[in-house]
Amino acid sequence: MTDFFELYDILIGGVTSDAVVTNTLCGECWTAVETADHFGMAMTTPVDTTPRMLSGDYIGKSIKEIALAAKSWNLTEAGFGMAAINAFYNTPQRLEALGAFEPFDNYCTDGLDLKDKTIGIIGHLNMPEHIRQQAKEIFILERNPRPGDYPDSACDFLLPKCDIVIMTASTLVNKTLPHLLDLCKNAYTILAGPSAPLCPELLDLGIDRIAGLVITDTEGMKYKIIHEIPGPPYPMGKPFLLKRNCYE
Repeated sequence: MTDFFELYDILIGGVTSDAVVTNTLCGECWTAVETADHFGMAMTTPVDTTPRMLSGDYIGKSIKEIALAAKSWNLTEAGFGMAAINAFYNTPQRLEALGAFEPFDNYCTDGLDLKDKTIGIIGHLNMPEHIRQQAKEIFILERNPRPGDYPDSACDFLLPKCDIVIMTASTLVNKTLPHLLDLCKNAYTILAGPSAPLCPELLDLGIDRIAGLVITDTEGMKYKIIHEIPGPPYPMGKPFLLKRNCYE
């Protein structure tokens, strides 16, 4: 991307609410921002090494103000910024208005021809077995690789060879998404995971699908974060899927 922060500016510029933050949470896996009416979350990235953009407590500030922190290079703070953005975008009302509900069992690849395709996966995403069975080859790229994974430094080498690339939406928090999209210009790209915003405008920036989660069981999700309960958060909400061809 010629403008590194273009997609962040689109997200932040779309936040029109001045709703006041009433509660924040930062667990090992998930960071959350809550207002009187909305709840948003993003992946926790424990990198608190550079000065924060915002001073003082987040509580009492508007989600519009906290959303600015999505551009922070203090990645712990950036998690709060993306959570504030998702508190605005990822609401049941918006989900219904866009008609974007998609059962999790369909996954983000529903309707795609995966046969003999080379698939790149950024991050450890929950993935149905049929994807592995259909694909010709799968590269899993991870910052903390497990046996069989490639380190994320292999992205520049492997992603240009892929037909389909599925990227964890935590790449929005850690700022790797703009570069990843540059590497995937010839691939079908999917941004997936609970950190993903329900924002069709991102589909104009080289993202073909966005698959995320609208939290509907706020108390259950807060309990999960506070008590560090393992496992995916999908039982606490409704999955959504945006496709570029639906919004052209």
